[in-house]
Amino acid sequence: MKYIKSQSIFTALFFTVLVFVQCSNTANTNGKVTLLSNNDTIKKDTMKVIKTDAEWKEQLSPQEYKVLREKATDRPFTGEYENHWDSGIYVCKGCGTELFRSETKFDAGCGWPSFYEGLDSSKITEVVDISMGMRRVEVLCSKCGGHLGHVFTDGFGTPTGLRYCINSSSLGFKKKE
Repeated sequence: MKYIKSQSIFTALFFTVLVFVQCSNTANTNGKVTLLSNNDTIKKDTMKVIKTDAEWKEQLSPQEYKVLREKATDRPFTGEYENHWDSGIYVCKGCGTELFRSETKFDAGCGWPSFYEGLDSSKITEVVDISMGMRRVEVLCSKCGGHLGHVFTDGFGTPTGLRYCINSSSLGFKKKE
């Protein structure tokens, strides 16, 4: 009996490590991983934003907090930017980081703002998300860690084949002058 219990624990640990390694290897849809050595320097504009929950709750509306900090999702077809077509830059609602150009926005018919590429790949972090019984790639703001949405490879007809499906509650907008 002890042998079976030990074997079950070993098997569970083995598969946990296997899943972790698999997720680590496939987290970025662009396949790039950047490792910094002790000699590398980080520009000031890439410094992380770290706040307490109380500070985030003071800054964000309840819905923005739920989406950005608790990984909730806007209801489809209800977001401020779903049918927004002005020229400009979409920014992170949490920290103001510029994320998407309006020129890369397209109507995917899914009920959320959709983009076929980010403004700069260093400003978006992609992480494998296996919640809700499916495997998806979650999109986070690299600067504040805010949950933005998910990226899918079903962006047919777009130059990249990608569909960044982003919650309006996680976005702000800077209109082009």
